[in-house]
Amino acid sequence: MTRHLFITAIACVCSCLFSVLSSAQEKIILLNEGMWQADNGRMTYFEDGAIVSNQWFRDKNGYKLGDTPNDIIQINDNLIAIALNWSNIIQFIKPDGTAVAATEDVPNNRKLCTDGKYVYVTSYGHECGTTDGTKEFTKGFVAKIDISTFKVVAATEVGYEPEGIALYKGHLFVANTGGYAQQETDHDFETTVSILSAETMQVEKTIDTHVPNLFGKMSQSGQYLLINSPGDYYEQPAAGMVFDCEKALNGDDCFVKFDQPVTYNCTTLDGKFFAIGSSFSYITGQYEFYYATIDPKEVMDNNGEKGITATLPGSLSTDFADMGQPYGIYVNPYTGYIYGTDAASFESMGYLYQWTPEGELKGKHKVYVNPGHFLALPPNESGIEGIAEENSTSTVNYYDIEGRRITPPFKKGQLYKISK
Repeated sequence: MTRHLFITAIACVCSCLFSVLSSAQEKIILLNEGMWQADNGRMTYFEDGAIVSNQWFRDKNGYKLGDTPNDIIQINDNLIAIALNWSNIIQFIKPDGTAVAATEDVPNNRKLCTDGKYVYVTSYGHECGTTDGTKEFTKGFVAKIDISTFKVVAATEVGYEPEGIALYKGHLFVANTGGYAQQETDHDFETTVSILSAETMQVEKTIDTHVPNLFGKMSQSGQYLLINSPGDYYEQPAAGMVFDCEKALNGDDCFVKFDQPVTYNCTTLDGKFFAIGSSFSYITGQYEFYYATIDPKEVMDNNGEKGITATLPGSLSTDFADMGQPYGIYVNPYTGYIYGTDAASFESMGYLYQWTPEGELKGKHKVYVNPGHFLALPPNESGIEGIAEENSTSTVNYYDIEGRRITPPFKKGQLYKISK
């Protein structure tokens, strides 16, 4: 009897130990922008309730990440891309943080998307180095990077200062801001969404939304995009917009504007959007904040009369209201856990918040300056030490703009796979 109890106890301990070792479900890469032109961007790695490192890229590679990182996407199981705006590079890393390559031909880069074979990036710049020589543009452009060579193979002019970019059915949707309109006298704020063929990189259509300054990262839920407008910061107020890519391709009325900004937004597991709106006025010098859960189909079907609820799950609205400066929101596409960031004074250390899918606050963690861009890595059984080993099979997965695994829109074998 004693021997039986001993064996049972050992089995229980082993079972518990295995449970602990296989519990690495929350794996979040967070980009801290740092201060613009200070070359102090950093990468935080968070796993299962704890900060592993607030300088993860430097820990892994022995040098700094760069100046003002402002977007991050997963391309496939082996490769991640990071846009470093003021460093003028697209940095490619493995999921374990190891640097692979950097593309230096896209100055003033902004936002990213991918089809698994190419990375597409928007740029405020007017010049781009490509495999066909240097291209010059009056306005901004979209560059196409081949991940088999990390070279820019095409670049196409869109509107002034293009921001968010998304891929739908082989087409790129680009939100143009004209964000330098306050500093440059040759153009006003943009109000357009450019639609390009991802294959040919030709602009096929331009949709005028009559909403100025389409600024920030777009979230995507199937055929729907959530686009933010800060307005002109004076007379034209901030707003939000649901944009229907399917209707845009078919020539139908394809967007609904509503009078609430969606500055920081993300896609939920059930295809809705969470949004925190930040509206700033130079007239008052004040910020106003809004919180919303948005059902894009319902918004489109009811012309904005339904589908927008001025709340977030659990304690999120209250917790964000208590922050010094909300700076990001994100839902882990694998687990449903929710994350948010506080930039505080924009000059001091910020904070990362974690909530359960129901909105229960689980923790608040000190990170670095201006934390704002997230990427969840797929769960595995071995945690951080096993990240680089989880891609050892011959099957390669690919990811959409929100980090969800997708079926690649091209034949197997056409892709470049990073060797270890």
